[in-house]
Amino acid sequence: MFAFLTGAVCVWLLVKENIWSWPIGIANNLFYVVVFWWAKLYADMGLQFFYIAISIYGWWNWLHHPAGSKKLNVIRIGGREATALFLIGLGSTGGLYWFLRRFTDSTVPLGDSLTTAMSLVAQYMLSRKHIENWYVWITADIIYIALYAYKQLYLTGLLYLIFMIMCIMGAIQWKKSLASESADREAEAVAT
Repeated sequence: MFAFLTGAVCVWLLVKENIWSWPIGIANNLFYVVVFWWAKLYADMGLQFFYIAISIYGWWNWLHHPAGSKKLNVIRIGGREATALFLIGLGSTGGLYWFLRRFTDSTVPLGDSLTTAMSLVAQYMLSRKHIENWYVWITADIIYIALYAYKQLYLTGLLYLIFMIMCIMGAIQWKKSLASESADREAEAVAT
């Protein structure tokens, strides 16, 4: 229940670009370490430790925005970075799959590996405020919902359905922020 509540609040605050999403997200990760250990979703459990580390980075990054700016702006990802993240995600999926098949009793090594790798990439993108993070999250959430239903983690599956809806809202909200911030930059350029 605590994992459910902190997760929902965390994503809602991220949609709103609120800095408090990061410490609440860290609490959520700690709760999910326990949930995923119990469910034998070891890659998802290990992912929580990465989330804690990237949440500390995201919190710091959002606090230390560029000089003269009130906040870290929403940006689009570049082609090279997108390619690098795709390759990292692909390699992570393969490596985790191999590890889970060989060294654990995971019953869903491919689903666990794929969602974990996608989440690694999306969380990094989120910490940098790349708008495309929401599309990666939406795709991962669809897979997570099926995975958690299969593992009979129905409350967590419901949470990920809520996450998916909030991710859609996040994509819409951040798209508006991106357009507004672009208009502000253009107005500043014309003024100077």
